[in-house]
Amino acid sequence: MVNYLLKNPVDFFVISILFHSFDTTISNKLIPGGFMTLIIKGSGLTIQDVVDVARYGKEVDLHPEAMHRIKKCRAMLENKILAGEIMYGVNTGIGEFSEVVLNDDQVKDFQKYLIYNHAAGIGDPMPLEHVRGAMLGRINVHAHGNSGVRPEITMTLVDMLNKGVTPYVCQKGSVGACGDLAPMSQIALLMMGEGKAYYKGKLLEGREALEKAGIPVPGLQARDGLATINGSNVLTAMSAIFLYDANNWLKQAEIATAMSLEALKANMKPYLPKLHEVRGFAGAVRSAAAIRKMVAGGDLAEGLVKCKVQDAYSMRSTPQVIGAAHDALAYARSQVEIELNGVGDNPIFFPDENLQLSGANFQGSPVAVPMDMAGYVITMVSVLSERRMNRLNNPALSVGLPAFLTKGAGMFSGLMLSQYTADMQIVEQRILSAPACIQSIPAAADQEDFVSMGMNTALKNNQILDNAYGILGIELMAAAQALDFREYKFGAGVTKAKEVIRKYVDFLDIDRPLYADHNAMKELVKSCEILTEVEALIGKLG
Repeated sequence: MVNYLLKNPVDFFVISILFHSFDTTISNKLIPGGFMTLIIKGSGLTIQDVVDVARYGKEVDLHPEAMHRIKKCRAMLENKILAGEIMYGVNTGIGEFSEVVLNDDQVKDFQKYLIYNHAAGIGDPMPLEHVRGAMLGRINVHAHGNSGVRPEITMTLVDMLNKGVTPYVCQKGSVGACGDLAPMSQIALLMMGEGKAYYKGKLLEGREALEKAGIPVPGLQARDGLATINGSNVLTAMSAIFLYDANNWLKQAEIATAMSLEALKANMKPYLPKLHEVRGFAGAVRSAAAIRKMVAGGDLAEGLVKCKVQDAYSMRSTPQVIGAAHDALAYARSQVEIELNGVGDNPIFFPDENLQLSGANFQGSPVAVPMDMAGYVITMVSVLSERRMNRLNNPALSVGLPAFLTKGAGMFSGLMLSQYTADMQIVEQRILSAPACIQSIPAAADQEDFVSMGMNTALKNNQILDNAYGILGIELMAAAQALDFREYKFGAGVTKAKEVIRKYVDFLDIDRPLYADHNAMKELVKSCEILTEVEALIGKLG
C-alpha cells in the first residue's frame, strides 16, 4: 500500500499520516528497521537505504564530518571567486556557453536562470518515491565535500525528506548526461521557493509547502544551482528501486516455476546442486536451491511421482535462465551502488589541493548500460514463464492435465485467453527491451554530442516490470488451477503459495470473465504477499 501511494501523488495525503501520526509500534512494523535515522556520510549508501527512505519514509541526517567537508569545500570555492578565477558553471555559462565569462553582478542571477532554463520537463508527475530517492542521492553526493555547494542547500534537501515536502517533477525530459537536468531542476526550484511540491496530501506552490513544513527558503548563490542538478540522481534512484522490486519478482518467478514443475510432473534431477556447482554460476546455484526448497517434502521431490527422463528447456533450464537474471541484477546492483556513493557532479572541487576539475562525472552511461541489461533479463524470464504456462494449457504437453485447464473443453475455453494476455504483454516487453544506452542524440549545438539516455532506460524498465507482474500472475493462476487437478502431495512452499492464490482467485470450474482474476493476480504479485507467506514458512529463497 505504501508503495502504491508513493507512486500515486493524488493519494499522497495518506502518506502524511505515516510521517506524522502513526505511533512507534506501527511505524516499526511498516518500515524496515523502524524509524532509525539514516546517517548520510558520502559512503555506504545501499539500495535498501534508498527504498527505506524513498518508499517508507525513513528519516535522514548528515554526518558531522560530511558537514565539515561541505563547509571546507565551500570556503575554497568562495576564495576562488574572490580571486577572480574562471570556473565552469560558477562564473561562466554552461554547455555551448561555457566560454562566456559572467561578471560579478551576473553570477548570482545566473543560478536562477540556469534552473529556470533547465526546468524543461514534460509529462505526468514522477512517482514521489523516485523524487525522494533522487534527493537522497544528491545529499550523498554533497556529503563528499567536492561539490562547492552551500551547506544550507544540502540541509534543505534533508529537511524536505524528513518533513515530507516532495517536489512536483515531470517524468520525462532527461537525456541522462550533464545529469538528470530537467527533473533535478524542478527539485532545485524549491531552493528559491518556487515550483510546486506535495505536502500532507496536497499539491502546493513551492514556497507555501516549505512554509507549512517550517523549512526556510535557502535561495541560490554562486554554484548552488548547478551543484543541485548536475548528476544522474533520478535515473540512479529509479534504478535502485527497480532492482529492489525486480529481485522480489525473480524470487516469485521461482515460486511460479516450482508450482508449474509440480503440476507438470517434472524431473527434478536438473535442480540438484552438484549440477550447478560444477558449472560455477552463482545465480544458477541460487535459483536451483530456491526451487528445490519450494518442492521439498512433496511427492515429486521424494521420487514418488513418475516423470520423464528429460523435460523441455522451459522446465529443466530454469535455474540457468533465472540464474543469469540474478547474476545480471547483481552486476547492475554493484554499479548502481557505486554511483549512489560516488561524486557525480561537474565541476568537482578538491579542497586539499586547492583544485577544481571539470569533466563528465554526470554521464549516466555507467548506470544505463547495466540497467538496460537488467530490464531485458526480466523480459527473458517473462518469456520463460509464458512457455511454462503454455505447457500447462496444451494437452499435448501437460502430462494428463485437461486442455486449457478446464473440465468442460468445447463448452468452456478455460485459460485459453489468459495466454493471449500474457503474449501481448511479452511483445510489449520485447519492444521495450531494445537498449536505450545506444540511442544518443546530440544536443546543445553538439557540445553535448553523446548522452546516455539513461532516463529512457529507467522509464522503460518500469514498464517492463509492470508487464512482468501480469505475466507471472497468469502463470501462478494457471499453476494453481493445474495443481487442483493433481492428487499427490506437493512441497510445503508450493502448497502455501497455492493457498495464498486461492484467497484472491477461485478455481475456474466454469468459464467467467477473467480480467478481474488477471488484475487480482497482478496486484498480488506486486504486493509480494505470496513471497512473504512462503518465506515465512520455509525460509528465505535468496
